Amino acid sequence: MVARAPRKKMYRTMQGRMVDIEKLRAANESVQAVGNMNVNARGDVLGPGGAIVNTKENVIKKYYEQPKGMVSDTPRSKTMPAPKAEPVKTVKKMTPIAAKPAPKKVEAKPEPKVVSKQAVSTEKKGIDAALDGLE
Repeated sequence: MVARAPRKKMYRTMQGRMVDIEKLRAANESVQAVGNMNVNARGDVLGPGGAIVNTKENVIKKYYEQPKGMVSDTPRSKTMPAPKAEPVKTVKKMTPIAAKPAPKKVEAKPEPKVVSKQAVSTEKKGIDAALDGLE
Protein backbone atom coordinates (compact mmCIF):
# COMPACT_ATOMS: atom_id res chain seq x y z
CA MET A 1 0.00 0.00 0.00
CA VAL A 2 1.28 3.44 -0.93
CA ALA A 3 0.99 6.33 1.54
CA ARG A 4 -1.03 9.19 0.19
CA ALA A 5 0.03 12.78 0.52
CA PRO A 6 -2.16 14.69 2.98
CA ARG A 7 -5.05 16.26 1.16
CA LYS A 8 -5.13 20.05 1.23
CA LYS A 9 -8.20 21.56 2.78
CA MET A 10 -9.75 23.87 0.21
CA TYR A 11 -12.55 26.27 0.99
CA ARG A 12 -15.05 27.75 -1.42
CA THR A 13 -15.76 31.46 -0.92
CA MET A 14 -19.13 33.12 -1.37
CA GLN A 15 -18.02 34.23 -4.81
CA GLY A 16 -17.18 30.66 -5.82
CA ARG A 17 -13.37 30.94 -5.63
CA MET A 18 -11.32 28.13 -4.07
CA VAL A 19 -8.91 29.15 -1.27
CA ASP A 20 -6.20 27.07 0.41
CA ILE A 21 -6.14 28.34 4.01
CA GLU A 22 -2.93 26.50 4.99
CA LYS A 23 -1.03 28.08 2.10
CA LEU A 24 -2.41 31.50 3.06
CA ARG A 25 -1.31 31.03 6.70
CA ALA A 26 2.19 29.94 5.69
CA ALA A 27 2.60 32.94 3.39
CA ASN A 28 1.66 35.42 6.16
CA GLU A 29 3.47 33.90 9.19
CA SER A 30 5.78 36.87 9.68
CA VAL A 31 3.08 39.56 9.40
CA GLN A 32 2.17 41.32 12.66
CA ALA A 33 -1.21 40.19 13.95
CA VAL A 34 -4.02 42.67 14.48
CA GLY A 35 -4.55 43.51 18.16
CA ASN A 36 -2.63 44.73 21.16
CA MET A 37 -0.61 41.60 22.00
CA ASN A 38 2.45 42.49 19.83
CA VAL A 39 2.74 39.05 18.19
CA ASN A 40 2.99 37.90 14.61
CA ALA A 41 0.58 35.45 12.99
CA ARG A 42 2.75 32.53 14.11
CA GLY A 43 2.70 33.54 17.80
CA ASP A 44 6.22 34.97 18.22
CA VAL A 45 6.47 37.97 20.59
CA LEU A 46 7.53 41.08 18.68
CA GLY A 47 9.53 44.02 19.97
CA PRO A 48 9.94 47.54 18.60
CA GLY A 49 10.19 47.65 14.83
CA GLY A 50 8.68 44.18 14.43
CA ALA A 51 11.82 42.28 15.55
CA ILE A 52 11.18 38.87 17.13
CA VAL A 53 12.00 39.06 20.87
CA ASN A 54 10.74 35.65 22.01
CA THR A 55 9.76 32.73 19.79
CA LYS A 56 6.53 30.78 20.13
CA GLU A 57 8.41 27.66 21.28
CA ASN A 58 10.08 29.56 24.16
CA VAL A 59 6.75 31.05 25.26
CA ILE A 60 5.12 27.61 25.38
CA LYS A 61 8.13 26.04 27.17
CA LYS A 62 8.09 28.79 29.83
CA TYR A 63 4.35 28.32 30.34
CA TYR A 64 4.65 24.59 30.96
CA GLU A 65 7.76 24.88 33.20
CA GLN A 66 5.71 26.63 35.89
CA PRO A 67 2.67 24.46 36.49
CA LYS A 68 -0.15 26.20 38.27
CA GLY A 69 -2.62 24.54 40.60
CA MET A 70 -0.50 21.53 41.58
CA VAL A 71 -1.93 19.44 44.40
CA SER A 72 0.46 19.03 47.32
CA ASP A 73 1.07 15.54 48.77
CA THR A 74 1.04 16.70 52.39
CA PRO A 75 -2.26 17.36 54.13
CA ARG A 76 -3.16 20.94 54.88
CA SER A 77 -3.38 20.49 58.63
CA LYS A 78 0.36 19.71 58.85
CA THR A 79 1.51 22.58 56.69
CA MET A 80 -0.76 25.28 58.19
CA PRO A 81 -2.14 25.57 61.70
CA ALA A 82 -5.87 24.99 62.02
CA PRO A 83 -7.91 28.17 62.48
CA LYS A 84 -9.11 28.79 66.03
CA ALA A 85 -12.81 28.31 66.59
CA GLU A 86 -14.49 31.50 67.77
CA PRO A 87 -17.10 31.26 70.54
CA VAL A 88 -20.65 31.39 69.28
CA LYS A 89 -22.35 34.65 70.17
CA THR A 90 -26.01 34.52 71.06
CA VAL A 91 -28.29 37.04 69.52
CA LYS A 92 -31.15 38.50 71.54
CA LYS A 93 -34.49 38.53 69.85
CA MET A 94 -35.84 42.04 69.53
CA THR A 95 -39.49 42.87 69.85
CA PRO A 96 -40.87 45.38 67.37
CA ILE A 97 -41.75 48.78 68.79
CA ALA A 98 -44.80 50.57 67.44
CA ALA A 99 -43.68 53.65 65.60
CA LYS A 100 -45.21 56.91 66.76
CA PRO A 101 -46.66 59.03 63.98
CA ALA A 102 -44.86 62.30 63.39
CA PRO A 103 -46.75 65.35 64.67
CA LYS A 104 -48.60 67.25 61.97
CA LYS A 105 -47.35 70.70 61.18
CA VAL A 106 -50.04 73.36 61.41
CA GLU A 107 -49.44 76.41 59.31
CA ALA A 108 -50.55 79.67 60.86
CA LYS A 109 -52.65 81.73 58.47
CA PRO A 110 -51.70 85.38 58.31
CA GLU A 111 -54.41 87.71 59.55
CA PRO A 112 -55.97 89.90 56.84
CA LYS A 113 -54.96 93.54 56.98
CA VAL A 114 -57.76 95.88 57.84
CA VAL A 115 -57.58 99.09 55.84
CA SER A 116 -59.70 102.02 56.79
CA LYS A 117 -61.70 103.76 54.11
CA GLN A 118 -59.95 107.04 54.79
CA ALA A 119 -56.51 105.59 54.10
CA VAL A 120 -57.47 104.46 50.59
CA SER A 121 -56.46 107.17 48.16
CA THR A 122 -58.41 107.93 45.02
CA GLU A 123 -55.40 109.03 43.02
CA LYS A 124 -54.89 107.34 39.68
CA LYS A 125 -51.50 105.88 39.04
CA GLY A 126 -49.63 104.40 36.15
CA ILE A 127 -51.52 103.72 32.94
CA ASP A 128 -54.88 104.88 34.37
CA ALA A 129 -53.43 108.33 34.93
CA ALA A 130 -51.94 108.42 31.43
CA LEU A 131 -55.19 107.37 29.74
CA ASP A 132 -57.37 109.72 31.80
CA GLY A 133 -56.76 112.77 29.63
CA LEU A 134 -57.22 111.04 26.24
CA GLU A 135 -60.95 110.67 26.18
